[in-house]
Amino acid sequence: MRTTARALPRCLLLLAGFLLLRPVAAAAGDVALVIDKLKPALQGAAAANAQLATWNASTPLCLWRGLRWSTPAGRPLRCDFPGARANLSLAGDAALLLTSIRLPAAALAGRLPPELGAFAALETVYLAANSLSGAIPLELGNAPALSQLDLAGNALSGALPPSIWNLCDRLAELRLHGNALTGAIPAPAGPNDTCDRLRILDLGANRFSGDFPAFLTGFRGLQRLDLGGNRLEGSIPDSLAAMRGLQMLNISYNNFSGQLPPGFASSSFTAESFLGNSPALCGPPLQQPCVSSSGLSSGSVAGMVIGLMAGAVVLASVCIGWAQGRWRRNRVRRAAEEGLETEEGGEGKLVVFQGGEHLTLEEVLNATGQVVEKASYCTVYKAKLADAGGSIELRLLREGSCKDAASCGPAVRRIGRARHENLVPLRAFYQGRRGEKLLVYDYFPHRTLHDLLHGGGGVESRPPLTWPRRHKIALGAARALAYLHEGRHGDAPVVHGNVRSSKVLVDEYFVARVTEYAVVGRLLVPSAAEAVLSAARADGYVAPELQTMKRCAPRTDVYAFGILLLELLMGRKPSPAANGGDDLPALVKAAVLEETAVEVFDPEVAKGVRSPAEEGLVQALKLAMGCCAPVAAARPSMAEVARQLEESRPKASRSALYSPAETRSEAGTPTTAA
Repeated sequence: MRTTARALPRCLLLLAGFLLLRPVAAAAGDVALVIDKLKPALQGAAAANAQLATWNASTPLCLWRGLRWSTPAGRPLRCDFPGARANLSLAGDAALLLTSIRLPAAALAGRLPPELGAFAALETVYLAANSLSGAIPLELGNAPALSQLDLAGNALSGALPPSIWNLCDRLAELRLHGNALTGAIPAPAGPNDTCDRLRILDLGANRFSGDFPAFLTGFRGLQRLDLGGNRLEGSIPDSLAAMRGLQMLNISYNNFSGQLPPGFASSSFTAESFLGNSPALCGPPLQQPCVSSSGLSSGSVAGMVIGLMAGAVVLASVCIGWAQGRWRRNRVRRAAEEGLETEEGGEGKLVVFQGGEHLTLEEVLNATGQVVEKASYCTVYKAKLADAGGSIELRLLREGSCKDAASCGPAVRRIGRARHENLVPLRAFYQGRRGEKLLVYDYFPHRTLHDLLHGGGGVESRPPLTWPRRHKIALGAARALAYLHEGRHGDAPVVHGNVRSSKVLVDEYFVARVTEYAVVGRLLVPSAAEAVLSAARADGYVAPELQTMKRCAPRTDVYAFGILLLELLMGRKPSPAANGGDDLPALVKAAVLEETAVEVFDPEVAKGVRSPAEEGLVQALKLAMGCCAPVAAARPSMAEVARQLEESRPKASRSALYSPAETRSEAGTPTTAA
């Protein structure tokens, strides 16, 4: 009886949808339903929409933008030959079935019609980044075949209808991020309350309220869960930490409180998943420790505190002499561990980091150099050390571009501690008596990724950039950024701030080394940093939120890396459409809409690749688009990006190509440059 009672609401909803909606579709067919109901609802009261204008009887059905069809037997309607694309009679075929609606960022300004639930074969609804408003219709839960629903980035309001879980039998992706949905998140009312096929559930950046929806922890197939940016409150259930398949979690910026389940202490989730909640939310991986209540009276607690303080004073008095002596003995050892020495002279001070111990103040100042680049904040020299000491790269910071000496010193030391095989290490920093400042790096006689992809760098020829080679470059750059974002030596995460193809050096083995990390955010004054960001913005690398935020963050690096990965895959220079260039994410979206995604790949990348899916090309394209998500919270972390690239290595290159420099992302300090 209990099972029957729970199933009854769902059965009534399905029956109502069948009685009210299917007769219309059966009588008129899906084509007529699209014209009569779907088109006017999506368009709304706005002027004629260019995408929806193709949905008319005078346009061949195969040219209706964003729609895909099938025959009653389930075979896709072929539109890949001229006859079909010119056939006007197909629009009168009442037997054809609508299978897919894909109109992202199409300026739709209407609402979702209840008739969406009447299409018997509709599998995909992708209407993200439009201006659709109103409520999600109850009838949507009656769609018999719907498996992917993406309505993110609209203005939908009202409550989430419980009937949405009627789709649990086949729903794999549900994305409602960035709307204005309110109320509690309803639990499933039907017999399928585990939604075994659901992999992605994104309800972030809405106005949902109430307790944590504990029923979600029973969704056994869930891999990505985003509830961030809502108004949820209360405690986090232990069952959330016990979800084995969960790979991405975001419950930040709600009002959760209490102790996080102990299972999160040993999980892969970072504090970023839980930030912005009540100050009462505590426990690992948050830095906020939990204070347990012992039930003692305030007087007892005060007595204990006074006693402990007195004991601490006595203990401190006994130990202070020993500590001072130990500090003196170990000061040299600690400096060596950090790889930091200082040499001062009449001309200024040279701070030396690990790997640069052989450099002296005199050698750096007397090195003969030639200009190789002029940037907005510095001039770059290739400098030759005396007595066959090799070459170094000097970056002379322009006057007024760097922070004052008090702020500059600690920032440089943090940059100087970064050591990874895919980073160009900072070896020394010079600060002159008159305020001049020099950053000293290893000199790598390699071309930048920008030169390899688009020409330049003073070299006419280049080796073929096959997909395995480009994948190795992307993986190396991702590992370097993941290392910076991870934070080491007790430091906070380091943001690169200017990720782009010209900041990635590539050697003859296609090992990538990222340079100029942390300079924008840590060394430059705001005006100089904005000049760098303006140049990056003009070249299409800047995340949307930097238009107003003006401050780089790990997720803005992720966006720029997504553009760089698209640049690798497509072989095109990125640039906003407003500048007359190629808006790479927009080109990919248009290609997906036209089902010509394979054509976006650089011919040199596709050459020799039998199956783009098996060789990781399709996965890399999806990953790049995920990195370029307009909403920062929807982007993966760089650690996740590196992991996915690692897992999707081209099969034919998993041996010889990745050596030398076949290393893990946590590898230690590299040697000096060859």
